[in-house]
Amino acid sequence: MDRLYFETKLISDDDGAIEGLAWPFGTPDRVGDVIEKGAFAGASLPLPMLFGHDLNDPVGTWDAAEEAPDGLRLKGRLLVGEVARAREVRALVRSGAVRGLSVGFRTRKAANRKGGGRTITDLELLEVSLVTIPMHPGAQVTSAKSAIRALALAASLNRAAAQLRR
Repeated sequence: MDRLYFETKLISDDDGAIEGLAWPFGTPDRVGDVIEKGAFAGASLPLPMLFGHDLNDPVGTWDAAEEAPDGLRLKGRLLVGEVARAREVRALVRSGAVRGLSVGFRTRKAANRKGGGRTITDLELLEVSLVTIPMHPGAQVTSAKSAIRALALAASLNRAAAQLRR
């Protein structure tokens, strides 16, 4: 019988890199607000990365922001080497317990929407938080280095190899 082995290496010195879609364009949040493309144009970086909008619980920084066609995309880093709470939050993100993002902002220009909510065309972005349930259902962490993902990939590869042996 032939055997096929896959080796998986886990990087233990994770630098806390994290990416996400902080606000999807074109769809309203849970209260009916829509933020239009261009509203985030004046964002000043780096932005604080908080946990649950708690101003006393900073866990990292967002260092890159882009208004992509689908929404506001962010890249940042949990300060896992410097802040114990950031290591706890990283564990929550890795496990899937925390996967949402929520923007904290001050509205500069908005108009009421028919049926409720507002269309926001200009704002001051103050912070973006990691949260369990975001105000916008599509606002989520899209990438975080994770041993769990590496193990899931290895399991998938092993299942595929088992199918090939049959």
